[in-house]
Amino acid sequence: MSTDRAAHVVEPRYARTWLLVNAARPELFDAAARSRTDQVVLDVEDAVDPSRKDAARQDVVAWLRAGGRAFVRINDVTTPHWRDDVEQLRGTPNLLGVVLAKTEAGEQVTDTFEALGGQTPVVALVESALGIEEARSIACARGAFRLAFGSGDYRRDTGASADDLAMAYPRSRLVVASRIGGLPGPVDGPTVGGGLPELRENSSVAVSLGMMGKLCLDSDQAPVINEVMSPTATDATWAQDVVEGFEASGGVVRDGSDLPRLGRARRILELAEAFGIQPL
Repeated sequence: MSTDRAAHVVEPRYARTWLLVNAARPELFDAAARSRTDQVVLDVEDAVDPSRKDAARQDVVAWLRAGGRAFVRINDVTTPHWRDDVEQLRGTPNLLGVVLAKTEAGEQVTDTFEALGGQTPVVALVESALGIEEARSIACARGAFRLAFGSGDYRRDTGASADDLAMAYPRSRLVVASRIGGLPGPVDGPTVGGGLPELRENSSVAVSLGMMGKLCLDSDQAPVINEVMSPTATDATWAQDVVEGFEASGGVVRDGSDLPRLGRARRILELAEAFGIQPL
């Protein structure tokens, strides 16, 4: 197999695009790894019929052992499939982390983390009203790496619509919880249908609320998500000028806006470096 990618490699903590790939279709794995998505998530949960989960797990483990690198979305802890998932994935080389489906408590994150050997990062996928209300404990749990929003299941659970106003509360809860837990910004749910203009708009709204990534179901969505969720070269240039100007002045604070501006500039430069974006 070959997973060579010419694109800049983005670390999981900064990853913008998280491509869900049906684990029952191993013929898709290599193409996903070569795509422009920041992270591949092989899905052994909702994408796979219960009768095919054993075979799908075996294909995932075989691909990882052959050199593939990916996250794996595993089944939630209330199902018998969760134990099979963690037992077969524990110690598997090139496993970057797991995405824990339907997370509703911090203990579920920690139990998963420990069951995998205490070193594998856990992205907690929050998909219900209870999960949203428990977001803080989930974000602060040992083993939590990032939070992600299962927007479709959340809407099904609550009856909420997909419009921006209805989704603002759960998204903001995840953003605030991530900050309290010391985690990177959360990963938004996927945009299904509507085409690239709707994807661009949804991604922009997510960024405006403080989210830093987005699940996607099609690798063709990656360029749009990556663009919207990255600082521009112009942003990086502004940030560089701010930092250099502050240092040139001897680091003297002149007014109350200096430190917030400096903090924002440094954050932009951090993201620009993570994404391989050069100032003009």
